[in-house]
Amino acid sequence: MSELGSIDNPVKFKDQDFDALLQKCLKSAALFSDTVFAANQSSLGIPVDPDPKKAVKWLRPKEITSNAVFVEGTMGTTDICQGQLGNCWLLAALSCLTMHPTLFVKVVPSGQSLSESYAGIFRFRFWQYGEWVEVVVDDRLPVREGRLLFSYSRATNEFWSALVEKAYAKLIGSYGSLKGGIISEGMEDFTGGIAYSLPVSSRPPRMLWRGITAALARSSLLSCFIHAASVKEIGTVTSEGLIKGHAYAITDTDKTAHLCLCVCRCKDWDVIDNAQKARLELAKVEDGEFWIGIEDFCLLFNTVEMCSVNPDSMSGEASDDTATPSWTLSSHQGTWVPMCSAGGSRRYPRSFCKNPQFQMILSEKDVDDYDYGENEEGEEGDGEDDEVGVVVAPVSKTEKQGEKKKKCTVLVELLQKYRRQKDKVNFLYIAFHIYKDKPGSLDQPFFSNNSPVTRSGKYRSIRSVWRKVHLEPGSYVILASTYRPNQQGEFFLRVYTKTGNIQGFQDFPCTNNYSVMVMSKPVLPEDQFRVQKWFDEKAGSDDRVNAVQFMNLVNSVLEKDYELPLETCRQLIFGEDTGGRGRLSRVQAEKLLTSLRNLQSIFFQFDEDSSGTMSPFELSLALNAAGVECDNVVVQLLWERFGAGEQYLPFYGFVSCVARLQVLFDLFESETNPEVKDKGINAVRSFFVKIC
Repeated sequence: MSELGSIDNPVKFKDQDFDALLQKCLKSAALFSDTVFAANQSSLGIPVDPDPKKAVKWLRPKEITSNAVFVEGTMGTTDICQGQLGNCWLLAALSCLTMHPTLFVKVVPSGQSLSESYAGIFRFRFWQYGEWVEVVVDDRLPVREGRLLFSYSRATNEFWSALVEKAYAKLIGSYGSLKGGIISEGMEDFTGGIAYSLPVSSRPPRMLWRGITAALARSSLLSCFIHAASVKEIGTVTSEGLIKGHAYAITDTDKTAHLCLCVCRCKDWDVIDNAQKARLELAKVEDGEFWIGIEDFCLLFNTVEMCSVNPDSMSGEASDDTATPSWTLSSHQGTWVPMCSAGGSRRYPRSFCKNPQFQMILSEKDVDDYDYGENEEGEEGDGEDDEVGVVVAPVSKTEKQGEKKKKCTVLVELLQKYRRQKDKVNFLYIAFHIYKDKPGSLDQPFFSNNSPVTRSGKYRSIRSVWRKVHLEPGSYVILASTYRPNQQGEFFLRVYTKTGNIQGFQDFPCTNNYSVMVMSKPVLPEDQFRVQKWFDEKAGSDDRVNAVQFMNLVNSVLEKDYELPLETCRQLIFGEDTGGRGRLSRVQAEKLLTSLRNLQSIFFQFDEDSSGTMSPFELSLALNAAGVECDNVVVQLLWERFGAGEQYLPFYGFVSCVARLQVLFDLFESETNPEVKDKGINAVRSFFVKIC
């Protein structure tokens, strides 16, 4: 069987198995009713209309029209019409998809019908952050005043597009969550490819036309639109008869440097009179499609959106697919956790280093830097700038000409996940930075004293940001962040490199110098005396003390606000070699008491506000001071275990973190399998997760 998450073996959304549900319905002769995405107001995700006449009914296609079909004839770019929902971005992407049968069938599996083996159930597949997901829906569709409320087909008896829209709404959360978006978001979810936003002004007209022609030849999805200066301008018609903020699919080019644009039909297009449509020049292929010269196109439109299944750039030159280098993909899932791994931008230097980091090793060069010119990146757009004290020094023209070094081609994309939920769309401002790696800790001083070699651009409040760069062979660190710290979120990072350039991602090393930094200090005479007296009075016949006795000993020494609970004392004893008895000897008790004194001094050092607690950012620094260096994944794991959902960690929580880390290092040191040893300490992390 194919790998789970592949197009041939997609993940079943909400564990709904299409084949099993279909057979159950056929056997019982009952039409499928989806309880996961029910026919109710919650699934609509829009306000209730107070007019009773406009109440929404949920009807199946054959209840709407007796001659209903899944597809009427063939599917085309002008089939899809926009209903009472501002989701032309999604419908334009779907319109582009109809031009590519091999891509279309991935989203809309063949063999579905409203007649043969009909049971009121349909399935569709979408790419979601590295894997394909199959979504099952029933065919009850929202209807108002006898018409489909949302998208519909020009052929009134055709329902495939309305069902795709419903499946996507179910995947995201509701119909209302589809309001507003950029075309590239839909393109990516329909193909799994890389989507680009290209400012029309970034290329001379003829070069832009060549790039579009080459992209169409590579089966890329293309669309374009005119920016609306404000929300009020969206949907307004220009003097040329074009609609601001509306998505137009680019379907073809010809040798006279014209583009064929497809209108994703909506009510705004229908009200434009024929005289205005005629001003768009040349012949219409059919109602909803028209040709326009590239020079006029560049004057009227602002942005071209394209999505390529392979991360090819709009270089402006024709391309022979057989000669196009293939790509290698590495992907990573990550999380921004408030007070832990959500460090914010470089404007927050104390926490920036705590953002998730991914080490990338590039080995083989595949291109001359001077052959490609400047690095490519998506449109800057609006958003909050990355204001920092460290400025990337510009490379002089003579220096760049003198280098002419071979480089490695890398395309990095960062996508934030699950920001469309129910009736809310809440994208964080996101970006990534790439630094040249060096031996040692990538801590606050490193990021304060070193500039990134490149970044994704401004922090932008959109689903994904990307950049294609050419880097010299070596080791690099990709750091993914939100603009402000302590913002909760999940993300997906994917990195493409040209095949032949071995791309290696490795875990950051975890080091343990705890015995040197903390345990090497001699026992204080007063502590030695206290331990000896305690043992003489409290120890059992085996001259050992249990966890309760050790807790009382420790708390008689530590300050009241820093006393340890019984559970923490048990964790400390668990890390000692007690021969399975769970009781400490005199030497072990002296050693642990000394360690606790030293840990308390470190805690004081990083508890800057003297609150008796520390934040996760301070926790990592305190662990480093104790000689324990670990990556953000381990710190996050510790915080989720011992922070217990709080924003600050008390002293005993810090001690528990250290105790657990010592267990992790002991597990690694005791490992005898050479393959595990070669993989590093993170190879035993799965077991560490269990014991945490």
